[in-house]
Order: sequence, then structure tokens, then C-alpha cells
Amino acid sequence: MSSIETIDTFDVRFPTSAMLDGSDAMNPDPDYSAAYLRLGTDAGDAGHGFVFTIGRGNDVQLAAVRAVADLLQGEEVEPLLADMGGTWRRFVHDSQLRWLGPEKGVMHMAVGAVVNALWDLKAKRAGKPLWLLLSEMSPRELVDLVDFRYLTDALTPDQALEILETAVPGREERRRRLEEEGYPAYTTTPGWLGYDDEKLVRLAREAVEEGFEQIKLKVGSDLDEDVRRLRLAREAVGPDIRIAVDANQRWDVDEAIAWTNELAQFDLAWIEEPTSPDDILGHARIAAAVAPVPVATGEHMANRVIAKQLLQSGGAQVLQIDATRVAGVNENIANLLLAARFGVRVCPHAGGVGLCEAVQHLSMFDFVAVSGTVEDRYLEYVDHLHEHFVVPTDVRNGRYWPPAAPGAGTEMLAASVEQHLFAG
Repeated sequence: MSSIETIDTFDVRFPTSAMLDGSDAMNPDPDYSAAYLRLGTDAGDAGHGFVFTIGRGNDVQLAAVRAVADLLQGEEVEPLLADMGGTWRRFVHDSQLRWLGPEKGVMHMAVGAVVNALWDLKAKRAGKPLWLLLSEMSPRELVDLVDFRYLTDALTPDQALEILETAVPGREERRRRLEEEGYPAYTTTPGWLGYDDEKLVRLAREAVEEGFEQIKLKVGSDLDEDVRRLRLAREAVGPDIRIAVDANQRWDVDEAIAWTNELAQFDLAWIEEPTSPDDILGHARIAAAVAPVPVATGEHMANRVIAKQLLQSGGAQVLQIDATRVAGVNENIANLLLAARFGVRVCPHAGGVGLCEAVQHLSMFDFVAVSGTVEDRYLEYVDHLHEHFVVPTDVRNGRYWPPAAPGAGTEMLAASVEQHLFAG
């Protein structure tokens, strides 16, 4: 048996605001950051996890991560990894931690960092990338990872088991396809709101040359400017490339409807985060009023209950899971199963610090073992900060290529962590 021997946390921040990378209508000057965790064992191995933030408040998130991780000090590793469903419930059902949510916000995301670090360790010990480790688990094992409390009016364990069992016969073929063809990607790199026209057009054209079939532009600050920028982008990429737009929660419901309908002339792939991420009924009303433009949301979705309600209400035609917003891999498996139950496509949120590296495993697992499809599905890609990870994403020809290295993709290079530690 081995035990958790060291718990190290790091406030890691990158000065992305200097170049306006990541800028949008609600976040004009983000400094991409990670509340980063390393769980070391007395066997000499370690698991890594993090929560993505955009600067101020990263220290608050880090304190929460530390508060959750400290509960593992000295604990035997093998029982934790053998029952990851029980480990997840132990943290999320902890009454004192739960009181600070419940199941939302800083503490819930901190649980996600710890859970993801344990998955990273589990995958490394298995000698497999996380997407493959999950894809080889039995349907019953996968169902046991999920907490179905609050979900059974929309998804029962038996229904989840049926979804997973239906996907079993094609697993090997889909794994082969994934390794030979990759997973479709789209890029937000051209679309940051702070970029000038020349940079927007140049990056949009480069995206097409690099094989991307969809790009995304940030919108929401000025309607006339959005129309002008979308016209530039459409002229740059031509009629066959999809263009999605992202308002980053900027609008009220009526404003979102009017603004989206004005932008619809550019043949939008979707409108993303048109209003508050908690406004389920608002999303449903927007979706009905802007159809056939799909509504995409989920990167700020606090938990699986919000996912359930968005799907039940028809408020999301594209579900955008995030690797660090909810309580880790387990809860995102619940979100993938909900999407499969409702027949809604999943196009995850990525970019940030390490989000591409982490969430690719979930999309690839979804393809192999849950939904069984990549049709009309795209994984977001942003060409920032990948060089700071031990296993950076491999995106070529507009596609993610599946990682082969063991782990969850969440380990940063020690030199990068040291170089970008926040001094206060």
C-alpha cells in the first residue's frame, strides 16, 4: 500500500492581458491562471489537477483546493483509486464542504481539482491516457462513478447503463477511428475582442489553411462593431467555414434575442453564453426565439443539475462541458450521459490554461464509449500556453490527435510552475 505523503499547491499566473489574449465582452483583460495541485505519494509518483481562473481570486481558489486536498494527508491511495465514485461522493457529500455551495462555486471546483488529480494518478498507474482508461471500463463501472441524486427525473442509473451498453459493440472500431482520424476541432484563436481587424482577418485565414472547419468570434460589446467584424471574418473564410459567436453572458434575455437575430445574417454555427449561465428559463426562451441558430452554453455551468435543466427545458442545443468548472471527471461523465439521453451534441469549452489538455480526454471517451459519434461535434482549441504542459495537445489539420502518454493531461512542467508563480 502507498499513501498520500505530500500536498503541494501553487498560484500560477500568466500575463495574457498584455496581448489581450482571451479578451471578450465580459473579461476585457484576463490573466490566465491555474490554482494548481500536486498530490505526491510515498511510492514516488504523483497526481496533478488544477482549477482555471483568470487572475485575481486565484489565491482564493487555491485556498479552497488546499482545504479539500488536506483531507487526504496520509491516506492510503489504493482504496481511493479503486472506488472513484465513492471518493467523489465523500468530498461532494461532506456536510461542511457542501455548506459552502452546495455543489457550486469555489469549493465545488476545488473538489474537482482534487478528484482530477486522483484520476491523473490512477491513469498513470494504469499506464494509459485517461480517455482510454475510461473507455475500457465496463458500463457498470462507469455508472458507479456517477452520483444520480437530483438526476433521476431525467436520467436513471438503468437508463445510463443502457446508453453505455449500447455503445460497447463499436468501442474498438471507434478507438481505431480516433487514432487514425483524430477528433474534430474548432478554433477561437482569431476571435478575441481586443484584436484589431488585421489580426482577426490574418488569424481567420490561417485557421482555414490549418484545416479548421469552424472558428469563433467574441461579440457583445457593440452591435455595429460585431456586424462589421463578422462581415470581415465571413469574407476572410468564405461561405463554407462555420462561424460561431460567443457573448460570454453579456446580455439580458430580450437583448440576446434581438442581437442574435441581427447577427444571424452571417449563418451562425451557434450563439454561445447569451445570458446568465444560471438562467435556465431565459436560455429556453432565447433558444425558441433565435432558432434555427443553436444556443450553446455550459462553460460556467455549476453542476450536473444545471445541465439537466438546460437539456430538459430546450435551453441548450449544444452542451459545453468544462474540465474544471464542475467537480471533476465523475460529474462530467454525468453531463455526457445527460447529453446522450437528450440527444444533444457536446462541444466542450477549452482554451485557458490546460483546458484543452484536460477536456480532450472527456470528448474522446464520449466518442468511444458514450455517444459513439463525432458528427457535428467540435472540441474548442486556442493556441495559448500548451508549451507549459508535460503532455501538450497535438492539434494538426484541424483535429485533436489522441494522447498516448499515461495520465489525464493535467501535469504542468515544473520549470513553468516555478517561473510563473504569483509573487503577490
